[in-house]
Amino acid sequence: MIVYLVIPKYMLLKKFLLCLLILCTINIQSQSKFQFLKGSKKQVVKFELFNNLIVFPLEVNGVKLSFILDTGVNKTILFNLNKTDSLTLNNTKKVFIRGLGVGDPVEAILSRNNNFRVNNILGTSQDIYVVVDDTFKLSSKMGVTIHGVIGYDLLKDVIVKINYSSKKLYFYKPEKYKEPKCRSCEKLDLEFYRNKPYINVSIKIDSAGNNIPVKMLIDSGGSDALWLFEGSKKEIKVPEKFFVDILGEGLSGTIYGKRSRVPKLEIGKYVIEEPTVSFLDSATTINARSFKKRDGSIGGNILKRFKVWIDYPNKKVILKKNGSLKRGFYYNMSGLQIIYNGEELVKEQKNSMKHNGYSRKEDSKPGHIVSFVTSYSYKFKPSYKVNKIVKDSPAEKAGIIEGDIIKQLNGKEAHEYSLNEIANLFQTKPNKRIRIVVERGIFKLKYEFRLEQKI
Repeated sequence: MIVYLVIPKYMLLKKFLLCLLILCTINIQSQSKFQFLKGSKKQVVKFELFNNLIVFPLEVNGVKLSFILDTGVNKTILFNLNKTDSLTLNNTKKVFIRGLGVGDPVEAILSRNNNFRVNNILGTSQDIYVVVDDTFKLSSKMGVTIHGVIGYDLLKDVIVKINYSSKKLYFYKPEKYKEPKCRSCEKLDLEFYRNKPYINVSIKIDSAGNNIPVKMLIDSGGSDALWLFEGSKKEIKVPEKFFVDILGEGLSGTIYGKRSRVPKLEIGKYVIEEPTVSFLDSATTINARSFKKRDGSIGGNILKRFKVWIDYPNKKVILKKNGSLKRGFYYNMSGLQIIYNGEELVKEQKNSMKHNGYSRKEDSKPGHIVSFVTSYSYKFKPSYKVNKIVKDSPAEKAGIIEGDIIKQLNGKEAHEYSLNEIANLFQTKPNKRIRIVVERGIFKLKYEFRLEQKI
């Protein structure tokens, strides 16, 4: 049997790229459950933070993989299996998934009765959707291997504290969990729609206007600060100052939208000044708007400013500010979307020694000795290329084009950067000079531009 499945989003929104996978049309009920083993009531798991996204180890049928912890998805999805990955999938059947835009459906596999494991937390009888073709190419866009995303399937059976500062996840057994006693914390009720969590907050669109109450998806799988759906309320309008930017990649191609700032966001007693916000029109978000009360999303660039307790069993979320709450909100001011381009063989100087001085031997006269020894090694290093470029951006005006291979950035070899570091470089401060050397065919070309703040 062939089943058609709609995925309205999985965009990896910037810092670099936002992909949001939401499965809307199939609601399969199963007896799947995560349980704590060996009498444990708490598990601590280290994670990596890439572009504000939480990447942690998850075992699928005994194979350790890297997953994004994404409160914005209600099904577990695997979309990056290499030929070298050996993973047995149980009870499979073909499905098709459809993404944002008008592209063709993408073939996938629905596999049932799988075992997941996070340390001593075991999930049995788990469903997983496997994208046959790695359409997202998320790993190349993040510069690190990402196999999939998981959200509700895990979070419905545990309570998790996310400490973004220490990069640790604390999973608690609900029956043994004690809610933190914290006067400085903010506790908010969660409302669920299709197994995704929403909270009520307020936002100020215009400095001269009033606060607008909005219902927002808590989306740890979105790396941007805020999404707003243009026109979801009559007061939600794009500010006068905005620019068209690359917001992410969907199954059907690149997603563009209007990037701007709003004066403030209020989450309970916490006031967040001048966050960046991306406005998406009704055509782009037609599937995401199936929940008529929804006005947008709160993503990782907001959440990382707190310790976050996510309590699905009791329908609560608790926030406690950390030291980054008052930091500014930045975005890619270059106009370049850089992705991982595989590895290249690089010649490196292995050992170089130069010595100047006088040496005396018993049977020789004093003399000036110069010794110079050099050897080289060849190593595979990461390569990066320009995947997309924003129209009228500083980089485009300088002459850089899609497909250019990045060789140097500000005098440093490109392979000495991680993709995360390159993203941070483009978000440092307005007017910062960027010197870049690219390879285009047989030519090496030098360009220079300055980061430009448009909002």
